[in-house]
Amino acid sequence: MKKNGLCFLLLLFIQMGFTQSNLSWQGYFSYNEIKDVSESNTAVFAASENALFSKNIATSQIKTTNTIDGLSGETISALFHSTTFNKTIVGYENGLIIVINETDGTILKVVDIINKQLPSNIKKINHFMEFEGIAYVSCDFGIVQFNLLTMQFGDTYFIGTNGAEIMVNQTALVNGFIYAATNSGIKRATISNKNLVDFSQWGTIAGGNWSGIATLGTDLFAVNTSGYIHKYNANTNSFTGYLALPSPALDMRATAGYLIVTTLNNVYIYNSQMVLVRQINTNQITESTPSFNCATIVGDTIFIGTKEKGLIATSLSSITTFENTTPIGPSRNNIFALQATSNSLWTVYGDYTVDYNPYDLDSYGISKFSTTGWLNIPYEKVLGAKSMTRITVNPSKENEVYASSFFSGLLKIENDEPKILYNQTNSGLESLTFAGPNYIDIRINGAAFDKSGNFWVTNSRIKNGLKVLKTNGQWQSYAMENILDSAIDTNFGTIAIDKNGTKWLSTSSDGVIGFNESNNKFKKITTGPDTGNLPIADVRVVAVDTRNQLWIGTTKGLRILSNVGSFQSEEQLTANPIIILEDNLAQELLYEQFITDIVVDGANNKWIGTADSGVFLVSPNGLETKYHFTTSNSPLPSNVINDIDINSTTGEVFIATAKGLVSFKGVSTEANEDLNNAYVYPNPVRPEYLGTVKIAGLLDRANIKITDIEGNLVYETTSEGGTIEWDTTAFGKYKVASGVYMIFISAQDGVETKVKKVMIIR
Repeated sequence: MKKNGLCFLLLLFIQMGFTQSNLSWQGYFSYNEIKDVSESNTAVFAASENALFSKNIATSQIKTTNTIDGLSGETISALFHSTTFNKTIVGYENGLIIVINETDGTILKVVDIINKQLPSNIKKINHFMEFEGIAYVSCDFGIVQFNLLTMQFGDTYFIGTNGAEIMVNQTALVNGFIYAATNSGIKRATISNKNLVDFSQWGTIAGGNWSGIATLGTDLFAVNTSGYIHKYNANTNSFTGYLALPSPALDMRATAGYLIVTTLNNVYIYNSQMVLVRQINTNQITESTPSFNCATIVGDTIFIGTKEKGLIATSLSSITTFENTTPIGPSRNNIFALQATSNSLWTVYGDYTVDYNPYDLDSYGISKFSTTGWLNIPYEKVLGAKSMTRITVNPSKENEVYASSFFSGLLKIENDEPKILYNQTNSGLESLTFAGPNYIDIRINGAAFDKSGNFWVTNSRIKNGLKVLKTNGQWQSYAMENILDSAIDTNFGTIAIDKNGTKWLSTSSDGVIGFNESNNKFKKITTGPDTGNLPIADVRVVAVDTRNQLWIGTTKGLRILSNVGSFQSEEQLTANPIIILEDNLAQELLYEQFITDIVVDGANNKWIGTADSGVFLVSPNGLETKYHFTTSNSPLPSNVINDIDINSTTGEVFIATAKGLVSFKGVSTEANEDLNNAYVYPNPVRPEYLGTVKIAGLLDRANIKITDIEGNLVYETTSEGGTIEWDTTAFGKYKVASGVYMIFISAQDGVETKVKKVMIIR
């Protein structure tokens, strides 16, 4: 027989924070896709894709928990709240278990199932059942005991034929027996049997594929995958057909004296006599018509978890009133692109595959975050725009926003209201033609405003791929068939516009294209030592830094064009890698990395997103990697980075991943025009504070000197951007003593000065 592989002390740790615990992170998660729900006598608990929330019934207070607090970014598959131990247990598709102690807020990660020598695709956790302090964990390979007091694993039960792995979807307990609903029948064993690791102790009392099993009073009910509810007959030791549902059950549970069965379109609630006391249909929720996934009851309130509309509450006795109790957030976690301004953050959810095919023509609308919270503009209001892949705010008119659709054209939004969908009928935009004249597919992606207020966009897979909407409302097109190898096969990524007005376009097969309308010239940077020196012609992003260098992110690494001004003087432009020393060996920075985004902060540092390796923050010249954030050392929910942008006023860096949006409170803000708004924080610096002192509101290249009260110099630096940090040491040697320190700030030319003070308390 197979013996238990988890009968040793749990390899767990208390999640006390990540290695960058002194850094400021914020989470902006969607709670709309509910995976599971649980309950106590006073609260409901709900799990979305990779975040949790709970609502106190008496106070209506909502508490959220996400990766910022220590959860994993992996996908949640099961949730259970133990009232006895006041602990919430989260199960994941990859086998991870996280236990949250609701009393003190500590979070423990349990990795034993992940580490178990089993195929990774059968470690999913499906259900938790508590009995006498033990959680019986139903997994895709069997059942695991988990002690809720000691936080240690007990036995593992492999109950398939001859002890094989078997998918256990749910367990239930009645009359001293534990029952397991599996994909190979319903299994039963005596719960008090000390030898349940022996598969022969488990009998099969029903064949077939069963999705759920639950105890209602003294009765036992099970539902098979076709939606047929069966009742256990103790006299015959068998299950007999009881009730056929019109569609398969997605969830079945017994709580508060009711049996609750959830299908995609209905929630059925039966009392202890199996009388149907309430049936809720999705059509009754007229505002949204959601798809159901699970449901539970707390007191007189039914809570329904939906696949896209969050958690909906209704009274057990009412038939008309429904309330959405979901924490407000973006429409979904997989944000494809975003743009931050000083006052708001815009996000879109459209997508395309790695070879630029729109992914399922996603229809998710647009979201905006501001001081008033989240505003979600649903698909029904975006004039039919699908697969929106970029969002661009007019820098001189923040109430004017454009969303690039990689299928439908260009959507103009004014004062948060979609107004115009530019397409082939009302603008200079064009549909691709190789699929025939009746097929309309207008692929707009990269977009940017120039310093004159003209709006430039790329139109993929046509001959005139570069378009501009001028300030007078007129459109103009530029033919690109002579510079591209095959214009109708070329897809465009992002656009960057430099101080000379040159437009730099990233392409799928022609590297980087530069264009300046002043001389109507196109130039190409592509592969080959004599034609641009890129590692591959598939370029995903271009960015111009404050030193007029062009940073080029490809699907196989990074290149730098040392001066964008060379567009005017050199016929062939050449980019080069950044060579760094690592372990005393010369290596190429981000060698072979698939780069998804590059953003320049106020100090000319580069934030670089990758397709599977998280986020890198590198110095202005790229020779120093200041941070490398991943899921293992930061609250990033995924190492798949879709987009990055920075609020230049606050320095907050927004990072959109495949599994959620987080931000890092950076210190690199844009430079100010004067020193009138210079300030120091925190002030005073108290003994418990472990971070750095920030001096913000600076001019670029300002000189900062810090002295003690007697005039002894302890620190000096020159700002790059609008903020600098001081680690409260005397030139990095030792922590300065308690006292008042003077901060002398002067402009580069010495004309403007400012003096500030900071108190340090050790």
